[in-house]
Amino acid sequence: MNYFFITLGYSGLSPKAPGTVGSFVALLLGMLALIYFDAQTLFLATVLISIIAIKSIDKYEAKTGIHDDKRIVIDELAGMWFALSVAPAMSVGMYEVLEYDNGFLIQSLLSFALFRYFDIKKPSIIGRIDRETKGGIGVMGDDIIAGFAAGILSALLWQGYLQLL
Repeated sequence: MNYFFITLGYSGLSPKAPGTVGSFVALLLGMLALIYFDAQTLFLATVLISIIAIKSIDKYEAKTGIHDDKRIVIDELAGMWFALSVAPAMSVGMYEVLEYDNGFLIQSLLSFALFRYFDIKKPSIIGRIDRETKGGIGVMGDDIIAGFAAGILSALLWQGYLQLL
């Protein structure tokens, strides 16, 4: 069960770009959560999953001796879900997902792209956490910060775009 959890339903076992595959799976699951629940529920679920993930990753690292194994992608879920709880940060009905006016799909995809950028490039504090913090907190911490940064920047870009209209 632990391996299924930390690999996000085995999506982290993808032979190519497991982080991107895990992030995309997290994007789809997060968008579904926002269709059926609200942003606060997604945020709180992400906090709970992050706490469980830190403990699970610590156990995995103690057992295998591998820090930040590329197959571990539960951190991508946390980052993506934090990004989605910031932007679009709204619940929509199933039939409203593709409506341009509410910005749900655009902000979700923009959050995905920005999260992947921050997660890969690791600028500023994101890289520092990745390099200097060990264990589950180190694995999860950089993605959590990257998720918040992606969500905030996505929301700002969307609001800036709306101001231009």
